[in-house]
Amino acid sequence: MEKMEGCIMAKVKITCDSTCDLTRELYQKNQVSVLSMGVSLGDDFRLDGVNVQAEELYDYVEKTGSLPKTCAISLGDYQEEFSKWVKEGYEVVHISLSAKLSTSHQSACIAAQEVGNVYVVDSKSLSTGSGHLVLLACQMAQQGMSGAEIAHELEVLREKLDVSFVLQTLQYLHKGGRCSGVAVFGANLMKIRPEIVLEEGSMHVGRKYRGSMEKTVLDYVRGRLEGRTDVDARRLIITHSGVPEALLEQVRKLSTELQPFREVLITRAGSTISCHCGPNCLGVLFLKK
Repeated sequence: MEKMEGCIMAKVKITCDSTCDLTRELYQKNQVSVLSMGVSLGDDFRLDGVNVQAEELYDYVEKTGSLPKTCAISLGDYQEEFSKWVKEGYEVVHISLSAKLSTSHQSACIAAQEVGNVYVVDSKSLSTGSGHLVLLACQMAQQGMSGAEIAHELEVLREKLDVSFVLQTLQYLHKGGRCSGVAVFGANLMKIRPEIVLEEGSMHVGRKYRGSMEKTVLDYVRGRLEGRTDVDARRLIITHSGVPEALLEQVRKLSTELQPFREVLITRAGSTISCHCGPNCLGVLFLKK
């Protein structure tokens, strides 16, 4: 514990999975400790955010027709990470990928019970939906809130997340077992580019778009932001899996024209998320009031 202006302030360490898709600079600035998911390209095991790039995944799929396998973080890795910070006098708040999408959350919970002074929050989200919660948790920790207080507040805020993406293709979700071959065939036949919306920790198909990827992305942004009065304009995160810079700038400009966002962050999806969404995916992620 640390003293601050006569009060006792908790030492809280924020940790998360690499699937939060924030930039290395944001993690370093906020002193967030990140645990990496594993990615296997055949017999070649890599770590998300450490030694594998999304382009390598796409090349692997192109050459083999198979999807790289993503590996959940192990119980032992969580135990080691949590113990390290608790021994240094910290409480730990860990933000995990949705429990409905990975077994990592369950492993984190078991490790937390064994180590103690660790609070695991199911983000019920993925990518920078979880990343939003990480940044908010860091702000709360800096304000002196305890681990329990931060975890409780995050469980309220996660219900306000607006998380969605528009995909160039359903092939990657299909290869990962998250949509049927019939859905892929229909989308390809009709040249449909689907929007994927996250609700209660699970993915569902939202609107369906047609046309070029540029037109689709801009129509998607309008569909998510135009005319809404429930958008929390403090922060927007634009996350993508290889969209051209010129289109990213169009998205940034259009988003701020549609809503008065005070901060806009642009991040690149890591290898775990890219494994499932494929190339040229883009999402605008924010909180609702």
